[in-house]
Amino acid sequence: MTFPIGRLAARLAAALPPVLLAASALGAPAASATELDEVLNLPLTNRLADQAPGGVHAALPTDLAALESLVAQARRSGRPATDYAALLLQYRLVQATTEAGIDLAGWDPSAGFIANRDNMIRSYRYYENFQLAHRELLWAGMGGMVGGDFGGGIADMELANTVYGLPGLQDAARSVLGAAESAFGPAGIEQLPGGLRTLAERASDLTTADLDWFVRRVVIMQKAIFDDLMPMHYAYTHEGLAAIDEYHAAGVIPDDVRTAWYDIASREPDRVAAGNTALLRREQLTVVGELWDETRAYRDGLGGALTYAMTMVGSPSLAGVPPLRNHRPITVTGTLPDGRSATLTTPLPAWDWSVFDERWAYVDGELLPRYRDLAENHWPTLEAVLEVPYEHQFESQRATARIPQIVGDVAAATTLTVH
Repeated sequence: MTFPIGRLAARLAAALPPVLLAASALGAPAASATELDEVLNLPLTNRLADQAPGGVHAALPTDLAALESLVAQARRSGRPATDYAALLLQYRLVQATTEAGIDLAGWDPSAGFIANRDNMIRSYRYYENFQLAHRELLWAGMGGMVGGDFGGGIADMELANTVYGLPGLQDAARSVLGAAESAFGPAGIEQLPGGLRTLAERASDLTTADLDWFVRRVVIMQKAIFDDLMPMHYAYTHEGLAAIDEYHAAGVIPDDVRTAWYDIASREPDRVAAGNTALLRREQLTVVGELWDETRAYRDGLGGALTYAMTMVGSPSLAGVPPLRNHRPITVTGTLPDGRSATLTTPLPAWDWSVFDERWAYVDGELLPRYRDLAENHWPTLEAVLEVPYEHQFESQRATARIPQIVGDVAAATTLTVH
């Protein structure tokens, strides 16, 4: 899965004939040929939700009845589905946002967290509702749970401006740098994660504008994931695999994603798990992979201080899954001035959530196995968690409560072991 999502319509060839699913448009007002011509072959200019509010292209309506009519006419026209790919995606997106109780036309992630808090909560409630109604939709359930965890952290960034503001976290980072340098000299510092070094050395350069920019980027990613995955979930649950086939014929999804939905629909546990894993990999690599890379590189790498700080405080609420900082913590090895070898350990992450390979190792090794076990073997427990009102799920994962513990752990648990 290496294609850029923003160029899907242009780069993916249609593999199947269009599926005529006109039943959903019965009773919708008929669109004129001119109206249809105006919305054919449009590029997916806002596929990643990073260019403008609303849907995938500014020329497309956000009124569901109008979209139903246009899609029905496009299907009847005999045109290849690739001609109406953007129209189809907009139609499915409006269906999903309408069902979730979100106004797509007014959904503007660039407005920041406060303006989008309600949309974020409605989004993740919608994810979890899919899991509650369809046991095979593991991605949706896990995405809803973990989304609330990260959403709470983002709320702290915008509402408090102290979490990644960073006096406490910066002091913790500086203490680790000092310990590594004292033990091993410059060679010890070089073994530390780049984000931790940036946090220690440059956090004071961050401004309120930088924090606001970072929050907007994360909120954009949240909408980008919804825009990509939720229309597919709506299509699958309401119209089945025929709707997924039409998506594929339009070039909106590649072969492996179509296969993933067939695996999910099989209800065979291993295939269901494989299909949901494919959707999760698409989310993390194809949808937000480049966005995270750009965020980490912000302001000559200053964004790395923010992405690393997020990794320091991130803690999924999924039972049995360790906080991000406890997955692959920092270990520095070297030779002391007296010639003895030694190891420095500290309870901070040796990795950064914004780096895909490192993020995927955590997701695939920690989150996925535990969530699958819950869904397959402890459904009543998982169901009870998912049924908790989402407002409570969201607010229970505020990161500010974890900062004193993190700082205390670093002070108490940074150790130098001489061999």
